[in-house]
Amino acid sequence: MAQATILVTGGAGYIGSHTCIELLQANFNVVVVDNLDNSSEESLKRVEEITGKTVKFIKGDVRDAQLMADIFTNDDIKATIHFAGLKAVGESCAMPLEYYDNNINSTLVLCQAIEKAAAKANCKNLVFSSSATVYGDPDKLPLTEDMLLSATNPYGRSKLIIEEMLRDLPESDKLNNTSAPWSVALLRYFNPVGAHESGKIGEDPGGIPNNLMPFITQTAVGRRAELSVFGSDYDTVDGTGVRDYIHVVDLARGHVKAVEKLLSAEGIEGVQAYNLGTGDGVSVLQMVKAFATENDVKVPYKLVDRRPGDVAACYADATRARVELDWVADLSLEDMVRDSWKWQSLNPNGYES
Repeated sequence: MAQATILVTGGAGYIGSHTCIELLQANFNVVVVDNLDNSSEESLKRVEEITGKTVKFIKGDVRDAQLMADIFTNDDIKATIHFAGLKAVGESCAMPLEYYDNNINSTLVLCQAIEKAAAKANCKNLVFSSSATVYGDPDKLPLTEDMLLSATNPYGRSKLIIEEMLRDLPESDKLNNTSAPWSVALLRYFNPVGAHESGKIGEDPGGIPNNLMPFITQTAVGRRAELSVFGSDYDTVDGTGVRDYIHVVDLARGHVKAVEKLLSAEGIEGVQAYNLGTGDGVSVLQMVKAFATENDVKVPYKLVDRRPGDVAACYADATRARVELDWVADLSLEDMVRDSWKWQSLNPNGYES
């Protein structure tokens, strides 16, 4: 696809930076806005090293209405991928107001900017970074997009509120007889892990990690004494939580597929949700064992109490993404743990190395 410009909010983050690589390699121009609260501009410099292409970076908060208006005035944005937001389940239970303010308000301001810019350019194409947490505590697996939605924590609830808000936009287009209607892909993805095969970019959370893999890698590299496994009494294969782990590069490619679908002649009518996952459930202890075995390293761990808001098991049926977006997860569990360790071992202190 020829040189369309894509705005990526939160593009300096873990998933965002990997998506920037895939967008550039697919011949898109990329504009990133990120406030760097839990990310590093260094990731974008490394994206440019890997691809040999440039990223236009704007430091700022998506909740800044004037900034967002200026971006759509200065750049011919054709589609937006919206990653910007807070993303930790446990943290959201402790600070719900911050999650609602950051996640919901950022989306509101972004959509207002897109709506205003649409009078001059056809830019009402949005890929929203949603989450499997919108399925709540499911009564059956695998999860399909047509299941009833709910949430067990403020993070998931913020994603669910945003999904519902975005569904209202195409309906307003119908009432207003809009000639350039909204087209939205809700990507409900599961548990991203891994890193770029070069080892140059990867997951580098600030402070105590909220996701499993950086806890594993930081323990293996010696930054942490041991891994805390939250919950060992779930009704699962070994008592630990089961998740659908997906390689971050596969996930990034899913975002590119969604953008290409939005900008194609066929497009996406209104709002459509897509699960991005492998369809395979892996327990925490199974992941720890796979990491230790594949990389020949030790990962000391201890079993601790469950975290608030967590569910026992969660994995996807990604048939719709395969059929409608021509996307499948290609990379294996071994790829995930190997690439994660390459990133961490080459960058023991993350981007501060």
